[in-house]
Amino acid sequence: MDSPLPEVPAPRDIRELPDELISQIAAGEVVERPASVVRELVDNALDAGARNVLVKLMAGGVRGIVVEDDGCGIPVAQLPLALKRHATSKIASLNELESVATMGFRGEALAAIASVSEMAIASRTADAAHAHRLDARSGELSAAARSRGTSVEVRELFFATPARRKFLKTDATEAAHCVEAVRRHALARPDVGFAIWHEGKLVDQWRAASSEQRISDVLGADFIAESRPFEFSAGPLALSGRAGLPEASRSRADQQYVWVNGRHVRDKLISHAIRSAYEDVLHGQRQPSYVLFIEIGPELVDVNVHPTKIEVRFRDGRAIHQSVRRAFIDALAQSRSTEAAGVESVMAPLGFEPTTPATLYDAEPRPGYSVYVPPVPPTAAQVRLSLVQHETLWDAGTAPAPAAAALPDIRLPDQDWPLGRAIAQIQGVYILAENKQGLVIVDMHAAHERVVYERLKAKLGATTIESQPLLIPVSFAATAEEVAAAEQHADTLAQLGLDVAPLSARTLAVRSRPALLAATDLVALTRELLAEMAQFDASSVLERAQHEILATMACHGAVRANRQLTLDEMNALLRDMEATERADQCNHGRPTWRQLDMRELDALFLRGR
Repeated sequence: MDSPLPEVPAPRDIRELPDELISQIAAGEVVERPASVVRELVDNALDAGARNVLVKLMAGGVRGIVVEDDGCGIPVAQLPLALKRHATSKIASLNELESVATMGFRGEALAAIASVSEMAIASRTADAAHAHRLDARSGELSAAARSRGTSVEVRELFFATPARRKFLKTDATEAAHCVEAVRRHALARPDVGFAIWHEGKLVDQWRAASSEQRISDVLGADFIAESRPFEFSAGPLALSGRAGLPEASRSRADQQYVWVNGRHVRDKLISHAIRSAYEDVLHGQRQPSYVLFIEIGPELVDVNVHPTKIEVRFRDGRAIHQSVRRAFIDALAQSRSTEAAGVESVMAPLGFEPTTPATLYDAEPRPGYSVYVPPVPPTAAQVRLSLVQHETLWDAGTAPAPAAAALPDIRLPDQDWPLGRAIAQIQGVYILAENKQGLVIVDMHAAHERVVYERLKAKLGATTIESQPLLIPVSFAATAEEVAAAEQHADTLAQLGLDVAPLSARTLAVRSRPALLAATDLVALTRELLAEMAQFDASSVLERAQHEILATMACHGAVRANRQLTLDEMNALLRDMEATERADQCNHGRPTWRQLDMRELDALFLRGR
């Protein structure tokens, strides 16, 4: 039996909504939770030129929020106007909207907050005799006492919409979100002091400081120690911040901060660029930590695309993507050993080159490269010398001391190599080296794999991508979006060695491919490439595919475990690591070396206790 059709509702007349309902609808877009109120009010305080901002919370901000600042204040005649919808002092024309440089500009925050809470504003300008307080609910204006600046008091959030209040979390959770909102402002504005109180107790306080000191105060000294600063500029774009080291990665993406012209944002384009920069050095699904400040001309970014202003749109997304990715790649390129002392390789690299196409490596061995020779058995004289040293160690009083010239010099060389001098090999897997800090342990295969991989990438980057025409083009059914992306980015695809042409409205054909990717699934590669270009206006899919091949070649070409190396070869590997970018991790993101300083070694043996 067929179910009855639903009844058609009776038509309703079109009418204008009352102002209060309009404000409550707007509040649903702007005010999600108490942290949204804190963010909007702190935005206004910074726009007013505040040098100190105080935030007080009650019951996680649900029962009460007070934001006080020492900015320029609001003239008494303009206080009632500040509560009206779309009333603002920050923009006056379309030109100003397209190049807005203030934090808050929509002119709807105060009106939206007042519609779902009990709100009052107290403000005083520099030339006023005293402050004035305006009750948003009754409209009553009265005299008040406070210094120059503005105080906004919000009580009983969502009291007018009880259903919305039921969706809030516990007071502790809401308070944590409010603190995080202030932390984001504090990181972006180190020149401003911030203080947060909850239930009459000081939660956090940050005084005005330098940018690095503010980052240390907010994120901790460990973040400074486990990250690397960077600066990058290109035309009207300037990037700065700190990139977390791969070994300090986290299981959650809870320490990733991005600001555009001082505004905290979440942007997929920027996140994708940063993630692709970490691909070669991050293990598994680990998340990097970073702080990124983007300064760009206001006319080149649209901040009016989301009611909460958490999203932005760039005029040239491809340039932003490439710049952010390059800034992080450069910051991560320097290894910790190279960072400790800028050295260049002066010893011959290991002769464990992989078998690769002639386009990447010359067929003939390059001069200066050592060739591995199996260890030669010790001579009788060397055995006798070892026996003498052994007896001297245990019975210095009875055994004759060997000639001083015959004993090997065990002192560290005059050159202070960051990774030290090789002293032994364990089970054919690890190299032990001694430096001034203590003991260095190196994973032999992982370290050499990174060295070979970086050489392969350098060779590939120095040549153009060679395209190989296909005898029979590979065609596949495509979506309308894929066809549009192939037509829009045809020149970029050609530079990458791919010739992708539409055969019909729903069919694409690949007529040539990069010569290096002969064994790659072309349809899957092209689909992934087009999807990334359509979403981010840029792509690193092809580079990633090429690097995966180079990583496999490097893995097979690197020195294998259980292979005995001479001291000269071990030292050559250490020197190559010091001169190789990203040498702290192998191609899979695992660490290649670890340092144990003397304090850690003493602790293992309980020395000094």
